[in-house]
Amino acid sequence: MTEQEIPVGKVLTYPDGRSVTFLEQDGDILLLEHRIMKAGAMNGPHWHPELTETFSIQEGQMQFLVDGKETVLSKGETITILPNQVHQFWKIGESELVATHEIKPPGRHWQMFALTHKLEMEGKVNKKGIPLNPLWLGLAWESIDGYLAGPPKAVQRVVLGGLAKAARGLGYTF
Repeated sequence: MTEQEIPVGKVLTYPDGRSVTFLEQDGDILLLEHRIMKAGAMNGPHWHPELTETFSIQEGQMQFLVDGKETVLSKGETITILPNQVHQFWKIGESELVATHEIKPPGRHWQMFALTHKLEMEGKVNKKGIPLNPLWLGLAWESIDGYLAGPPKAVQRVVLGGLAKAARGLGYTF
């Protein structure tokens, strides 16, 4: 999937009502908007060797844990997560969260959201949003352009990367 194939304003609406909107991709920067109603974790702890992510809160509140430091952001506040920083984030509070998310370089982040959207719409994930099929899990891992916190990189590359390679070889697409 190339940036030319993604129309500006493309919205992925998940079964729980949250959405991710493709705002633009300009060279090395991908800009998305997240709208989330339900409080809770938005991901597990992970890190990216090359990506820088900047979140700007438009409405609501978002909690971040970056390299062990907790930060809560509200409307008008911004946080930048640098390469190699272990991070995780949550939607907190009762009001809707609206946040812009800048990814530099874009990597495969839009593809990650497209894949998770497909799997959730088809009921192929558990309650935590983790793919039930190990081959889809491998492709989802590959699209984060990074690593999960905890398991050694080499193990992730062999196991999850191997699952991704097998999935592509078997024709898994989204």
